[in-house]
Amino acid sequence: MEKQFKQHWNRMEQEAGKLINDMTGRIKNSLSGFFRVCVVGLLVLFQIILLIILPFALQQYTVYFYLVLEIGSLIVVFTLVNDSRSPAYKIAWISICLVFPISGQIMFLLWGKTNSSKKIDEKLMRIMAHGTEYVEHDKKLMEEYQRIHPFRSRMSNFLESEGFPLTKNNQIEYYSMGEDAFEAILQDLEKAKHFILIHFFIVAEGAIWDAIHDVCLRKIKEGVEVKFAYDDFGAMLRTEKHFAKKLRAEGFQVAIFNPIHRYTGKLYMNYRSHQKIVVIDGNIGYTGGFNIADEYANLIQRFGVWKDTGVRIVGDAVWGLTITFLQMWEMSREQISENFNKYRPTVKFPESDVYCHIISDGPLNNPNNPIEMLYNQMIDYAREYLYVMTPYLVIEKDMQDALILAVKSGVDVRIITPYIPDKKTIKLVTNYNYGYLLKNGVRIFEYLPGFIHAKSIINEEFGIVGTINMDYRSFYLHYENGVWISNKEVISVIKEDYMKTFAQCREISYEEWCKRPWKMKVTQVILNAFSTLL
Repeated sequence: MEKQFKQHWNRMEQEAGKLINDMTGRIKNSLSGFFRVCVVGLLVLFQIILLIILPFALQQYTVYFYLVLEIGSLIVVFTLVNDSRSPAYKIAWISICLVFPISGQIMFLLWGKTNSSKKIDEKLMRIMAHGTEYVEHDKKLMEEYQRIHPFRSRMSNFLESEGFPLTKNNQIEYYSMGEDAFEAILQDLEKAKHFILIHFFIVAEGAIWDAIHDVCLRKIKEGVEVKFAYDDFGAMLRTEKHFAKKLRAEGFQVAIFNPIHRYTGKLYMNYRSHQKIVVIDGNIGYTGGFNIADEYANLIQRFGVWKDTGVRIVGDAVWGLTITFLQMWEMSREQISENFNKYRPTVKFPESDVYCHIISDGPLNNPNNPIEMLYNQMIDYAREYLYVMTPYLVIEKDMQDALILAVKSGVDVRIITPYIPDKKTIKLVTNYNYGYLLKNGVRIFEYLPGFIHAKSIINEEFGIVGTINMDYRSFYLHYENGVWISNKEVISVIKEDYMKTFAQCREISYEEWCKRPWKMKVTQVILNAFSTLL
């Protein structure tokens, strides 16, 4: 069975790329989008500068300020000590308050408190609850899985308790590069008969967008419903000013998540939808790390070879992707508007033993974040190996300790990060996090051809492929999604890609890490204090 599965996967790899290879990529930057970012940035900067200069403007009231400073310090300390959020979050705000003793406290009271966006959260939670009504838990399936896989069922039980039901009867194709995934997506879009659901973080006008746009436009003319959602921040710099307006005029239904100008006075503007979902007729679903931009298919060169991964799902798990999409669709529109039943699968799927949980997470779950807890469990349950691909490695001390405990328990723990970064500051923080892990036996590899944007984690029993980076932003500030897979044949294919990728990497040694230039060391120490805000 495993041999047949690998042969099928290799054949799919060889056949992929026919459409993509004929494309010519391009980069288009939006002046209007850049202007919007600058305006919003200036508004936020103005607020910060105003808070910073306030103490100097009122310095004649020094005695009163000292009293306010002491009271404010006590409020901040007691609030942070009793806050249930991560230690890194607390350290970041303490650092800000130390650098700006009075202004930092005001910033914390405005943006750092748990209830700073309470009204927004309550509204969005009511909207999310509407989608939860359509989640279906199969008790008999859980009992079956527990009987067949008693060890694996512990993690599955956790996911059930968090609202992510177990499914079976799934067929999964794994894509080791973004261009392979887009090739398959374009072929499946051509076959759509009823509806197409698309949600991405980044949308950039280019060859990939042109191809998706063209096929969707043809499908709209055939009577197919096309819902297209994207994050405002992720699209504004690389789409034209009237991008959404033109799409609506063409018949697209469009939703834009969290326009950046809406909450400039609140931390909520920092919450973005990082999800990537494509659903065709409720029967086929895609997710992974890739976005709609030419670099994800290596049609243009940005940071060397761009490696991304994803999966195509045909089966019962697609309904979970559909629900996740529609929940974010309603959140983007800030209203309950959809009959989810309209988007149910239109076929009965053949039986298979590929078990999946569709998972999602976001700031509404703070401080209890199921995906972060799931990643910790992936580490704890590994017995032979644990392999990770992530573009950013900015993790909490407890996750670092879990990785080290796994190594000391005899688990082969390896992490792949980029050799060429897309964000130099985060690369510095990622590199800083190598030290403690390397010193204690975790093996770290950098992908020499270029940039690793893939987000996956596997052990010998199960794996996760999706949109989730191993950093604070993914675990706490972004809306993310992915698929948890329990099937040894699928995991063996993903592992094979890891082994090929390790061969393209250079392994970082602890001795090499210790020899970093002193300027780099100082910069890293400073940046790491604010890592949760990067």
